[in-house]
Amino acid sequence: MIVCAASNNAGKLKELHRILERMGHEVKSLRELGIDLDPEEPGTTFAENARIKAEAFCKASGLPTVADDSGLCTDALHGAPGVYSARYAGHHGDDDANNAKLLRELADVPEEQRGAKFVSAVCFMLPDGRALEVEGECPGRIAFTLQNGDYGFGYDPLFIPDEYGAPDGKRPNTERRSYAQLTPDEKDAISHRGNALAQMERQLPEFLKKAQ
Repeated sequence: MIVCAASNNAGKLKELHRILERMGHEVKSLRELGIDLDPEEPGTTFAENARIKAEAFCKASGLPTVADDSGLCTDALHGAPGVYSARYAGHHGDDDANNAKLLRELADVPEEQRGAKFVSAVCFMLPDGRALEVEGECPGRIAFTLQNGDYGFGYDPLFIPDEYGAPDGKRPNTERRSYAQLTPDEKDAISHRGNALAQMERQLPEFLKKAQ
């Protein structure tokens, strides 16, 4: 199936492209489709914002569209930064400032209270407006310092997932590698976005059957 990947975020687009192509879809980016659109995201939940983006880009592209809204939710900050993850420090998409602010906010929080999870809400929308909505999560912890690696974006250098993907399944992350230190395959197998898209793919045949 040809689908529009509804994201202007380069890191997120790369993951959507990689995971959806692995599932057998032909993925078209906004740039490939000549779409220059950046809709407001006033929703108070990830699901609301994912649907807003799916509607806007599905209408603009005329194609089945996959939109994701995601973020980091920390236990110690009662779910923050949450839906404000991309603009936590005030400017949308400033990864360095967002990470620095999160480290400041958690500076005095001990190891046992640094639990967190990444959440991804995915909305798959057809041009007729019917939508399939799913969510995925990845539990983990927030590091005390940036754990930079060869991969990742956003808060990835600070997030230590509980598990990582391996050829024989998921394994405990005993080495405490960050999202940014996992290979794409290791991350996709356990990530919030990977989990959400896997749910979407499982439900898609029945959804499309009903949509006929």
